[in-house]
Amino acid sequence: MEQVSSNPIQVVAVTGGKGGVGKTNVSVNLGLALSALGRRTTLLDADLGLANIDVLLGLKPRHTLKDVLDGSCSMHEVIINGPQDLKVVPAASGLQEMVKLGPREHAGLISAFSDIAHKMDVLIVDTAAGIADDVLSFLCAAQEIIVVVCNEPTSITDAYALIKILNQQFGINKIRVVANMVRNDADGIAVYDKLQHVTDRFLDVSLLHAGSIPQDEQLRRAVQKQRAVLDLYPASKSAQAFRKLALEVDSWPIPTTPTGHLEFFVERLVNEYALH
Repeated sequence: MEQVSSNPIQVVAVTGGKGGVGKTNVSVNLGLALSALGRRTTLLDADLGLANIDVLLGLKPRHTLKDVLDGSCSMHEVIINGPQDLKVVPAASGLQEMVKLGPREHAGLISAFSDIAHKMDVLIVDTAAGIADDVLSFLCAAQEIIVVVCNEPTSITDAYALIKILNQQFGINKIRVVANMVRNDADGIAVYDKLQHVTDRFLDVSLLHAGSIPQDEQLRRAVQKQRAVLDLYPASKSAQAFRKLALEVDSWPIPTTPTGHLEFFVERLVNEYALH
């Protein structure tokens, strides 16, 4: 475990109040952009019911997290190499038992990360959408939470509902927002302002604007081709925005206290699961 302790890791959870806001695209392309900056980045597909990162990247996993839980393989055997040397940990899609993991299974699953912790600087956790217990557990265990929101009333309403739960039930008082599929930066800031207007009025939470990702036909085309836009169309508007977002994330302080180490992420995650 000494290797883990000597290497503080930035754990960033990416989520959305509702589906369809593009959070997995944000997770994947942010991961690639951080890798391109030289950060050893691992992307955990934590959407345990509808895993789709491997589909989005056209990867074909031989093993999944379910195999780690079953004890049939190690975390090293599960990890897939994505573009830009991004490491991907695929979840098992469509397996109901993966959604209902108990504390023991969750402990086994995340402690498996101890084997690879010394090989990463950043762990990006792509959660499911919504406010299910497993989503809240991942969010509460992470050091940084990014809520992806787009310019639709339902997206803003659902993002607010998620932030309210995190703030009032779990005491989380700092959340970062990425406005996705917007026309331009000004539009993205307007979306953030709408959300902040409500949170400032009703919640005791600091909402920080992390960045905006523009609506981009090339991103849609990349998804159809099962490639990341950063990889397929590196000069596109959205790819440039993801690189800007990665620089922002890279500027966030990495914890130097013991709680910055992966085993504490594990411990927090298991504790959160035990509470639900």
